[in-house]
Amino acid sequence: MAQPQPLRTTPRKLAELGPWTKLRAEPALEPDLPIIDPHHHVWHDERGRYLIDELAEDIATGHNIVATVFVQTGQNMYRAGGPQEMKPVGEVEFVNGIAAMSASGRFGKARLCAGIVGFADLRLGDKVKPVLEALIAAGNGRLRGIRYGMSWDVGNAKFAPHQVRHLALDPAVRKGFAHLNPLGLSFDAWLFHPQLPELADLLRACPEIPVILNHVGGLLGIEPYAGKREEVFAIWSGYIRELAKFPNVTCKVGGLGMTRCGWDFHLRETPPASEELAAAWRPYIETCIDAFGPKRCMMESNFPVDKTTCGYDVLWNALKRITQGCSAAEKAALYRDTAARAYRLAI
Repeated sequence: MAQPQPLRTTPRKLAELGPWTKLRAEPALEPDLPIIDPHHHVWHDERGRYLIDELAEDIATGHNIVATVFVQTGQNMYRAGGPQEMKPVGEVEFVNGIAAMSASGRFGKARLCAGIVGFADLRLGDKVKPVLEALIAAGNGRLRGIRYGMSWDVGNAKFAPHQVRHLALDPAVRKGFAHLNPLGLSFDAWLFHPQLPELADLLRACPEIPVILNHVGGLLGIEPYAGKREEVFAIWSGYIRELAKFPNVTCKVGGLGMTRCGWDFHLRETPPASEELAAAWRPYIETCIDAFGPKRCMMESNFPVDKTTCGYDVLWNALKRITQGCSAAEKAALYRDTAARAYRLAI
């Protein structure tokens, strides 16, 4: 019997995604290639459970994952009490516990959550400094940076809590942003592709802070961009090449399995094969690698968000198919070395 189909912009719940993604299993291509997965989440909320057991199960699908980086994910595991601005410290405390569990070796050889990217409300301006210091302390040496979601759009892509427009241009945000570099923190930038010029403006104002662009710049393919893939590609690729001119920017290459990208793979009875995903994603991934170069690109899973499109094994196979023509040195950079350098991981 067919499973109930989600709406075009709504992914299945995690309880459904496990059985669905297992309908398509593939042996790992290039299984010895070391990979640092620089972008995944863990949570236990209305979306379902994705904690260390589920993460370890996905990672144990044949690819050589040596370490991972956790990236903040809304208000999951925030502190219930205390000052509002300090509540996100709870998420870092929680994830640091997962990292400690992984360090025992009982959940596989990969160092899960070896790096942590937390959240602080940069609109606090200069008052964000004690929050950042508390996050660093909670990370016990693992906190690497902050992600402050700035994604906003006029169409169906907008979602809470990122429904404030022009955050990258906000003077208070820029004051808060300026506190990252002195504390040794990088910034993960999460915007949608129409907003990328605002990120460029922020980079011109604050050129010294290491910035990591998430998910190839937030490509959108749903309304009002649906049916305009060529037009969107031309605009997006122009913005990507402009951002690549900033030497302090590194690009995460992935996140194309999100429903907002508009391919509708999640509506199928069975997940797509890696060959089909590679064909769909190739122009975007090759554009990023060409613009930034392998030493400033890192391949990512964005799990479990991208699990709405395919399993962990299939996702990495799709990425490897796209980069199969790269040299050994280029693959080392794309899959391990850039992430190790950007997140200061001793792997």
